[in-house]
Amino acid sequence: MAQSLSKVYTHIIFSTKKRRNLIDESIEPALFNYLGGVCKAFECFPVQVGGYRNHVHILCVQSKKITQIKLLEEVKKRSSKWIKTQDSRYSDFYWQDGYGIFSVSPARVEQVANYIRNQKKHHEKLSFKQEFRRFLKAYQVEYDERYIWD
Repeated sequence: MAQSLSKVYTHIIFSTKKRRNLIDESIEPALFNYLGGVCKAFECFPVQVGGYRNHVHILCVQSKKITQIKLLEEVKKRSSKWIKTQDSRYSDFYWQDGYGIFSVSPARVEQVANYIRNQKKHHEKLSFKQEFRRFLKAYQVEYDERYIWD
C-alpha cells in the first residue's frame, strides 16, 4: 500500500496540579478553545473539549505525525503559559505531571463527546479521582495509587 492511513480517536484526561479548582466559568470557554487550538496545530483534530473545575477532557483524532507524549507536553505547556497571561489569579496555574489517554472506538465517539459535554452533571455525584479511577478500571490499566496523584 502506497499510502499510510490512520484515524485513531483518543480521549485525553488530565487535571490541575493537586486538583486545585482553578478552571472557573470565566476562563472555561476560552481555555477549552485554546486547548482545541493547540491540538489542531499538531493535526490532532478536536472532536470535543471540556472539563470541570480541576480537570479537562479532550476527544481528538490523534495525528500520525506526533507521539502521544509530545502532544500532551505541548498541550499542557502552551495552555499553562497562556492561562497565566489571562489574569493574575492564574499566575500559579499548573497542570498535573501525568495524564490518561485512552482509545475510543469510532462507534462510541458521539457517546464520549456527549460525556465530555456533560461534565458538570457528572461531577455533581462524582469527584475527579473517582472518575479517573473508573476510566483506569474500564481500560484495565494497572496503576499504583501512591504515584497516580501529584
